[in-house]
Amino acid sequence: MSKGCYYSVVNQEETFSKNPITPRATNFSRWYLEVIKAADLAENAPVKGCIVFKPYGYAIWEKIKQVLDQKFKATGVENAYFPLFIPERLFKKEKEHIKGFSPEVAVVTLAGGKKLKEPLIVRPTSETIIYPVIANWIKSYRDLPLLINQWANIIRWELRPRPFLRTTEFLWQEGHTAHASEKEADERAFLMLDTYQEFAKSFMAIPVITGQKTEAEKFAGALRTYTVEAMMQDGKSLQLATSHNLGQGFSKVFGVSFTAPDGSSQYCWQTSWGLSTRTIGALIMVHGDDQGLVLPPEIAPIKTIIVPIWDNENKKTIQAKALETQKLLQKSGIEEVKIDDREGLHPGDKYFYWERKGVPLRIEIGPKDIKQKSVVLVRRDTGEKINCPVEKIVGRVQGTLKQIQDNLYQRALKRLQEDTVSVDSWNDFKQAIKNRKFVLAPWDGDPKTEEKIKQGTKGTARCLPFNQAKEKGKDLLSQKPSSQRVLFAQSY
Repeated sequence: MSKGCYYSVVNQEETFSKNPITPRATNFSRWYLEVIKAADLAENAPVKGCIVFKPYGYAIWEKIKQVLDQKFKATGVENAYFPLFIPERLFKKEKEHIKGFSPEVAVVTLAGGKKLKEPLIVRPTSETIIYPVIANWIKSYRDLPLLINQWANIIRWELRPRPFLRTTEFLWQEGHTAHASEKEADERAFLMLDTYQEFAKSFMAIPVITGQKTEAEKFAGALRTYTVEAMMQDGKSLQLATSHNLGQGFSKVFGVSFTAPDGSSQYCWQTSWGLSTRTIGALIMVHGDDQGLVLPPEIAPIKTIIVPIWDNENKKTIQAKALETQKLLQKSGIEEVKIDDREGLHPGDKYFYWERKGVPLRIEIGPKDIKQKSVVLVRRDTGEKINCPVEKIVGRVQGTLKQIQDNLYQRALKRLQEDTVSVDSWNDFKQAIKNRKFVLAPWDGDPKTEEKIKQGTKGTARCLPFNQAKEKGKDLLSQKPSSQRVLFAQSY
């Protein structure tokens, strides 16, 4: 096996199981689970509600981490790490916060063969362990802003787990910042929201809607929550990321204060913001097709797979050409190029394997291609085959990868635009929610009305979109005055 191969030796019968994937239109939930299995992304763990990230699935998360980590650091954020365990007395300090998370909390009461004097909360989020610590780091206004992030695992006891979307343990990043004023905190919260939005568009090829969460949907303990919402192919909304202006609630509870220039003692204004491995679920549900996974080039662990096609007479020549092509592309900056030179497999089996794994571009090199001094490029998103002269391969591959990235985004954007509707009657609202549309509807701002809508239609208020102009109207259910349309949808 050459150095160009990506995978380890596996059972070939298991690798090339060609059981058909359930079509999306038949059963979207089953399709989702079967794509995860077919692409070899994850499997169920021995622990209920948890998954094992297999190498290819984790490689996608590593790519997400790599890109976002650079983006965060470019804004002045530094990485740190805080304990997994939170003393119960700290977790209970912020009453609104504990109320929001208590149903999902896991608690350690025994350790070292003895009952603990104080139970330990296994972090569902880290505000209550981070803020008592940074309270000791901040003394003066000169210590602000404090900008930190941690990459960590989180435990939330899920009753209805689903791989990547909702699991008892999941991976994420959580940023935490402290500022001298509400204005500075809000600017940071919006900066991180914009970072997530740009990441979703430029790397995940996912168009999103950003806005402010309602009081009922905001993060427990936050002053305001800003969100990034994306439409899946089944019409449901998935919250990709959130950014919170926490106000001074946590800082007052945990004593996160500073001495101002005038000598007065003031509480910090804080933010937190995060994105998790549910983004992998979003990639599957936004771009996948009935053949399996489809990955945007900018986030794919393997952008291009080279499949050499040989017989005994020309094997060495074609293998050499494949390796030469790989090195040429890597030298041009396309590093994620691999060669599939496994023995004993038909080319069709290899095509099938990499299609299911969603590799954006395949390069086929066979005897005819050697004679014609060309290769064949095959796009995963459209299936189009392109004959490419060898001397033009670098420019053509670069251009085709960009076209794939753009096409996936435009395809998702068209779906979002076509399936987002404005309604002005309760019957139209109920029908649109039933049909899995994103629905813009007037709302009176009352949480009780919001709850009635949710109970009656399964539609939740996703956000008050920032790009939605103020508009006087009447709530479709209560008939009370409304000042803005709110985005409603069924959601994950």
